[in-house]
Amino acid sequence: MVVLLVYGCTSENSDSSKIKYISSWGGKGSLDGQFLYIEDFAFDKNGSLVVTDALRADVQIFDREGLFLAKFGGKGKQAGNMDKPEGIVVDTLGNYYVSDYLSGQIKVYDRQYEHVMNFGSQGTAEGQLLETEFMTLTPQDYLYVAEAGNDRVSVFDLEGNFQFTFGSTGSYEGQMIRPESVKHNSRGHIIVSDFGNHRVQVFTAEGTYLRTIGKEGKNPGEFRCPVGLALDKYDNLYVTDMGNNRVQVFDAEGELKYIFDETILPEGDMGNLHGIIVDDAGFIYLAATANNRIHKLQVIELGL
Repeated sequence: MVVLLVYGCTSENSDSSKIKYISSWGGKGSLDGQFLYIEDFAFDKNGSLVVTDALRADVQIFDREGLFLAKFGGKGKQAGNMDKPEGIVVDTLGNYYVSDYLSGQIKVYDRQYEHVMNFGSQGTAEGQLLETEFMTLTPQDYLYVAEAGNDRVSVFDLEGNFQFTFGSTGSYEGQMIRPESVKHNSRGHIIVSDFGNHRVQVFTAEGTYLRTIGKEGKNPGEFRCPVGLALDKYDNLYVTDMGNNRVQVFDAEGELKYIFDETILPEGDMGNLHGIIVDDAGFIYLAATANNRIHKLQVIELGL
């Protein structure tokens, strides 16, 4: 998704005591290590940070200090080229799965970045995909794909075989409007950022609705266009609240723990927040997409 919403909101409830700024890298451009529109993150088999870029139409790989290591994809007419990569996950063998928003395909690459196959096709029928966004890969090797164009989540195995779908257009419980991200926690729950309804929803692995977190607004626990989701090893949920220029953190039960915003950064840069990921040591990698930068932060007391 390429969109820029700026409300100019700095949260009065931001708690910078919970988060420590470490570093930033990037900048606008098409050179190695630069960005045009950062989307989502993953960690690969080597522990490197993997970054999708919708406008460069490629995937870049960095060490965790921001050193550029490699890239793959890019624009073109070959099967391994990309139109607009959004979500990315890595399986236990080190294969990369990329959701390509414009083509309606999931593109698969091996750990040497060689293209392996594509699956999915553009459309609205079950098993087809429309405007794919961020994904998750469960320990059972099921790939959950957020479809902004179909207002649903579709599920595939790693060979590309369609399994089932859940969600429909609307604002009732279990319905969605342009879901942006889907991630899973250690309980096997599936968590969806329901962008158009300004909320986060939680489902069972089978797609049964469990609960809702938040509603539209700027107060603590409310959202304006939530995008990225991340879970830490304690099942704390990190949500990039794009329209409010902040990140909100919830515990495993969905209770708000704290908020942080641009006041924790030396140059104040949390415009158009997209992807977020947290490692087991409590380091956060955050996509400040408006300024084409990645921020590395640290949770000071992980788990509390």
